[in-house]
Amino acid sequence: MIGVFDSGFGGLTVLGALTERLPHHDFLYLADNARAPYGARSPEVVYQFTLEAVEWLFDQGCPLVVLACNTASARALRTIQQRHIPHHRPDRRVLGVVRPSVEALAGLPPGAIPGTTKPSLVEGLVAVLGTETTISSDSFGIELRKLAPRLRLVQQACPLWVPLVEAGELDGIGTEWFLHRYLDPLMQAVERPRRILLGCTHYPLLLAGIQRIVGSEIEILAQGGLVADRLADWLNRHPEMDARLGRQGQHNYATTDDPNWFSTSAQRLLGQKVTAKQVQLGNHEKGQWE
Repeated sequence: MIGVFDSGFGGLTVLGALTERLPHHDFLYLADNARAPYGARSPEVVYQFTLEAVEWLFDQGCPLVVLACNTASARALRTIQQRHIPHHRPDRRVLGVVRPSVEALAGLPPGAIPGTTKPSLVEGLVAVLGTETTISSDSFGIELRKLAPRLRLVQQACPLWVPLVEAGELDGIGTEWFLHRYLDPLMQAVERPRRILLGCTHYPLLLAGIQRIVGSEIEILAQGGLVADRLADWLNRHPEMDARLGRQGQHNYATTDDPNWFSTSAQRLLGQKVTAKQVQLGNHEKGQWE
């Protein structure tokens, strides 16, 4: 299976795009709802929680794990890839959402080789909306300066959006107020961004309200589709990994919180039946998913 991890429900926006793009592949989605959100936690805690989740997915038979969580990608991915994987899981791979998102923000197509393919957007102002931890890490800024150094980036933390999504408050007067709270500084600035990246996988669930405030002149990028396209391209370039992945079209779900609550909420978001199992991270028994 391809493991997909997020702190909560937001990663379902990525999973939905992945299953549409790779309909025959098997997926196992893990949500750490009991400890969500990650956005305001320290880098050390984010790393520990993410490592526990990745190891759990490895133990269930996932040779490839996608961190469908920007906070985890920003604070834990590089260390896991460079320090943990080579010494403990050399036959496994972990991919994140920050790099492919920055490539799309700059206008690079999937599979483009940086330095040889020119981004379609090389000048002007772009924006990233994310959690406090993601924005403070400057992960998007670091990657964007490598790919398109002449693009200017403004980053806006939206710390209360994830709790809204986790609580199922996707619309209404209260939600609208919190959308304006973080979007108005961008919209009322002298120069507006040409493109906005929703740098948290929870945020596309608020897309309708965001679109109303931003308008149609500014392009909004949600991560699900662009991550799915880039994962499909990555698998084409790594056939040895693709050959290890199951193709029964099975979708399994796990949560660290109440499975019935998760199943009901996930079913509403995905529009299909979801049956989740409850698991414990950090001190779990190894074994294949059944």
